Amino acid sequence: MKLLRTVSISGILCVAGAMLTGVTASTAAGAVNAAAASPHAAINCEYSLCAEVANSADVFGKEYVGHDEPSTVFYSNVPGAGNHMTYSMQLPRDPSPANPNTPGKSYQFELNGSIWLGMALCATQSYPEQVSTCTPDSDSNIVDPAVSPKHPGTAFVELQFYPPGWIPWPTWQVAVGASACDPTKWCAAMNIFSLAEDPIAGTTLNATCASRVGLEYVNFAFVTKNGRTSSPPNPLQSTTATFTPDARNDLFMRSGDNLKVSLRDTPQGLRASINDLSSGQSGSMTASAANGFGQVQYDPTGTSCVNLPYNFHPMYSTSSEQTRVIWAAHTYNIGFTSEIGHFENCNGPNPIPATPFGLDPSGNPVTCPAGNTEGFGSNTSPTDADDDFCFPGSQALRIHVNGCTDTNVGFDSFDYQRVWPDGNRVLHPAPILFSSPRTGPGDRVNYSRVAFEANLPRIETNTCNRSTGAGCTLIPTTDKGTPAAFYPFFSAFRHGVPDERATRGCKWAFGNDLPGATDFGRNAQYGSLLTSTYLAFGGGGATVNLINNFRQIISNPCLAGGNHF
Repeated sequence: MKLLRTVSISGILCVAGAMLTGVTASTAAGAVNAAAASPHAAINCEYSLCAEVANSADVFGKEYVGHDEPSTVFYSNVPGAGNHMTYSMQLPRDPSPANPNTPGKSYQFELNGSIWLGMALCATQSYPEQVSTCTPDSDSNIVDPAVSPKHPGTAFVELQFYPPGWIPWPTWQVAVGASACDPTKWCAAMNIFSLAEDPIAGTTLNATCASRVGLEYVNFAFVTKNGRTSSPPNPLQSTTATFTPDARNDLFMRSGDNLKVSLRDTPQGLRASINDLSSGQSGSMTASAANGFGQVQYDPTGTSCVNLPYNFHPMYSTSSEQTRVIWAAHTYNIGFTSEIGHFENCNGPNPIPATPFGLDPSGNPVTCPAGNTEGFGSNTSPTDADDDFCFPGSQALRIHVNGCTDTNVGFDSFDYQRVWPDGNRVLHPAPILFSSPRTGPGDRVNYSRVAFEANLPRIETNTCNRSTGAGCTLIPTTDKGTPAAFYPFFSAFRHGVPDERATRGCKWAFGNDLPGATDFGRNAQYGSLLTSTYLAFGGGGATVNLINNFRQIISNPCLAGGNHF
């Protein structure tokens, strides 16, 4: 079981999901109008929606159930496939906000903490701390840990999309779940995750600095209409304002909007661009020193905590099984992921206290009160230990549902029920729709292969032996010892999406059975257990084999093309 803690280190309050200097409840309550002078704040990846590490005991001192991240991974040997590509996406629509507590009714914020696109980046101050340089956009960075520990330092970027309607940002900065920028509109942010650890020597960033930024630290910036940050994104200089959306400057998108989304290297750093074809608006964010992005200088023995302004560039030229982030649980460079498993109902009769960050006055996470239940209908059960960071529906922007946002330990939360997109638009959202990416000159080249990958072995800590694979299952086992009621999967609309004239050409979707879509064997699509090689912590270059994923690779059956919206 994942244990939550609130501790004070060197005058900094470290809470689940954020480190806040000088933040009080009244300060937090006014964070929606945060000014540039707002207090320091940095996401703590021990509890938040960050890139999943391969072995959390090495980083956080304990095993914990991390983030459930079913993914599609895209492979191509074409130069540039690892550092520039364009996707088409359609943001999903939600059911009516009327009667949101109808049993079995669901909304995107309940299903996805975020939806994101990922890529490996150079980061010379990040794991494994053995090489002082990294050549951007180059497959010379492919170094198998089994052959040599001299892999260039690596970070991982997630361009995250956040659904509307529930508890407003910057709640997510502390509470690990679903938060919203707007009652009805989506927003997006660039998240870059680095890991301050040397596995060869078995050292990590010094405790003084780690108490301020974390060992897995984050550069965070909303996608803005002018491409410039309004608050520092690097973890040493970031403030509450960094995590507070601003409708005047940040790109907001409507449910159902058709987007073109590109990730590509520039001389200044990786640029994420979103062109909203439905509204005519666009936005971007470049991971540049000029925009305030930076690395934390790696110092394992002293007390220094220094920001190094940095342009983050893509690490690889191509995208293959070898182009991975060697400290991450997942094995990929280029991929699409749905972050699930964070939301749970909290049904009365006892009310949830209203708090700014899901924390009580003592700084402890607010739990679903005793005597309440989680789930719905025949899946209702008494509230349990992972029902924390809870909020009453009265605090929501539009969809007034009680909920808790911690990672679900027992695989019995809302996401593991049959509430996913299935064509029933009255009760369930439409699915996220996205194309395979395209790369090459003019972004006209398709990725030849695709993988379905689920990091279930990494997070099935109660049942899965990651050395042998014993007890690792495609349908996770609940804390009651029974299979979860449901686990979502990917489908493809190979000939366009019914009733969506703007989405001709093959589109991927995520959820349940969808009329007219090919499901690739439902959960069997995730394939078989995958063993990966990692550097052993403190092993002087020795390696360890761990099973962190299920994966299946096939020829890409859903090539981008047609009326590529």
